[in-house]
Amino acid sequence: MLNEERRRAILESLKRDGRVLVLELARRFNTSQVTIRKDLEVLHAQGMLHRTHGGALPARDGALEDPTLREKEKLHHKEKLRIAQAAARKVQEGQVVILDSGTTTTEIAKVLRSFRNLTVVTNAVNIAAELSRTSVDVILTGGTLRKNSFSLVGPIAEETLRRLNADLLFLGVDGFDVHYGLSTPNLLEAKVNRVMVEVAKRKIAVCDASKFGRRSLSQIVPPSALDEVITDRGIPPSDARALRKAGIEVTLA
Repeated sequence: MLNEERRRAILESLKRDGRVLVLELARRFNTSQVTIRKDLEVLHAQGMLHRTHGGALPARDGALEDPTLREKEKLHHKEKLRIAQAAARKVQEGQVVILDSGTTTTEIAKVLRSFRNLTVVTNAVNIAAELSRTSVDVILTGGTLRKNSFSLVGPIAEETLRRLNADLLFLGVDGFDVHYGLSTPNLLEAKVNRVMVEVAKRKIAVCDASKFGRRSLSQIVPPSALDEVITDRGIPPSDARALRKAGIEVTLA
């Protein structure tokens, strides 16, 4: 196989799976890890992907990019399902749980449908719909609808949240830089998320590994505001170490 053919195949795998690993690519193409690392470096230099320790992730999106919920549902779906299962194991009957809008938190809501005595506070219309025919009590914040994410934002959502207290917050993000913090492309969404952090006793970020090393337009909170991060095993080891060193629990799903 020619170098260009192999690199095109690597990009196709990256588009399909959301990440690639050096060891797996070396086995697949029956070549050395050194060769694969060189391929990834070349593709990184061309802006085709983002090089990470042990592999690569898709090229970083622009800080203003704000894909729709439907578009994001297609990405890293298996990882999101595992993260949702791990998150649900943190929940106990009788608790109050905040779920912000997003595809990972939507998967968490689906797992929580089996609970008998639970209150979920959310600013996501689609999450409220997921839980509407269950025993779970749902509090919808109200607010102005963001149609591409089905989320409610603005002063009404913020004021509703300030009047509540919650045991757990599961917060999904668009970007997670372990030095800068959690971020999202929408300023109003970031403000609502910050209030969620303020009113929850335990704050847990839930995101697949593709979110690490990325910064979006608006910072939500610094990493120090979190108690725990639930992600998949693709998280860069240096990021996992930095979080644990800061006293943040890291759960790999």
